[in-house]
Amino acid sequence: MSGRGKKLVAAPKSKSSVSRSTRAGLQFPVGRVARLLRKGNYASRIGSGAAVYLTAVIEYLCAEVLELAGNASRDNKKLRIAPRHIQLAVRNDEELNALLGGVTIAEGGVLPNIQAQLLPKKTKAPRDTANSSKDVQSQDF
Repeated sequence: MSGRGKKLVAAPKSKSSVSRSTRAGLQFPVGRVARLLRKGNYASRIGSGAAVYLTAVIEYLCAEVLELAGNASRDNKKLRIAPRHIQLAVRNDEELNALLGGVTIAEGGVLPNIQAQLLPKKTKAPRDTANSSKDVQSQDF
């Protein structure tokens, strides 16, 4: 029985685990959102696709707000996005303003707005162009 030992078989290469965020092509953590959905007692059962879908929606909204806030910071000649820029971005976009209408952004300030009644009224200039041209003297030296 000396030649009847177990044959050495190479262990199959274990596949490295691929996260659900990577599978879905997302940057935000799908696993964390799934855990928060389960622990939040929103429903007794949570489908596997629900966390992926919710994560994709959150990532899209963040990308949209960050793009608009980056444009607002560039308009103000700043390199860093401040809460003021997020406020300007959200309030100037019609759909985001409807979505985040009841949200207060800390240190965001208010939108610049002057009501029309407070602006000075435009007055028409007098039309004395004929008389004014006669009164002008030429500069002959």
